Amino acid sequence: MGDLHNARRGRLTALLAGHDVDALLVTRLVNVRYLTGLASSNAALLVRADGPAVLATDARYAGIAAAVSPDLELVVDRRTAQALTELAADGGVRRLGFEAHDVTVEKHAELAALDRGVELPPLGRLVETLRTVKDEEELALLREACAITDRAFEEILPMVRPGVTEREIAVTLERRMVDFGAERPAFESIIASGPHGAIPHHRPGERALEAGDLVTMDFGALYGGYHADMTRTVAVGRVAGWQREIYELVRRAQQAAVDAARPGAETKAVDAAARDLIKEAGHGDDFPHGLGHGVGLEIHEAPLMGYDKTGKLMDRVPVTAEPGVYLAGRGGVRIEDTLVVRADGPELLTTTTKELLVL
Repeated sequence: MGDLHNARRGRLTALLAGHDVDALLVTRLVNVRYLTGLASSNAALLVRADGPAVLATDARYAGIAAAVSPDLELVVDRRTAQALTELAADGGVRRLGFEAHDVTVEKHAELAALDRGVELPPLGRLVETLRTVKDEEELALLREACAITDRAFEEILPMVRPGVTEREIAVTLERRMVDFGAERPAFESIIASGPHGAIPHHRPGERALEAGDLVTMDFGALYGGYHADMTRTVAVGRVAGWQREIYELVRRAQQAAVDAARPGAETKAVDAAARDLIKEAGHGDDFPHGLGHGVGLEIHEAPLMGYDKTGKLMDRVPVTAEPGVYLAGRGGVRIEDTLVVRADGPELLTTTTKELLVL
């Protein structure tokens, strides 16, 4: 993996050439992990526009850092950002960019107070820009996270029956994902039954499932640091006409969005592929959130797809497509896949059927 991380740092160095800085101080821990392989609670990385990068962490992670990034100079200091700023100044850096979306006002004041003659211009989300397009090693990890997610869902279907609580399903589902190799759930699972299905981010509670419920399950596995995300809605015992109607509407809308997810597509156009169908059916106000988002080392990352979002999809970008219809006091439907944008058509990473399952 050393060559892979070195290549990522090389791409970042190339980006710095257009930003009038001598170096970048990377402090977002997820970005440090992306560029070095080090997962920790205290680390920073100095990436020079001309010269080798330097990793800083404290004594708790020094051994791990040396093992995962043997090609990097390592500074062991709890004051990671300050230590690298001082090192940069000593090495002739006069303009040190920083991750303005991560560094707090207090932390910036601490760096400025070092008074080492270094300017600190804020930079944008350069590393996040690099992270948007995934390399094949990343996609392999994401593919396995999704396979675990699919398998866990299949395993818990027999317990989705009247009398079982939302929380019981959530606990069992998350346990199965870990049993099948996940580090942990990628996020807090959503199990929303009956009228709770009208709440997009309902937290599972003690409500027991009843015959005639729709049950929306939104969950995913974390594997190798990469996050899966899938939603399926199932029926318990029987299906009312209105339930089947909105289910089929959401299924068609979700498929339209998947089909539209091609390299070069505007993100708002992919959102519109689903949203317009739902609006034409009279449920425009019942789809209150964006269509989807990127996934990777974070569960929500660029690009975001919504009616008010800008940007274009690119090849090898994993995203979710998750339209929904939510009817207050009655219930709702959401269907979601994680997919990879490909030139020859989207690669679905979550492969569980989207036909309505009546359990």
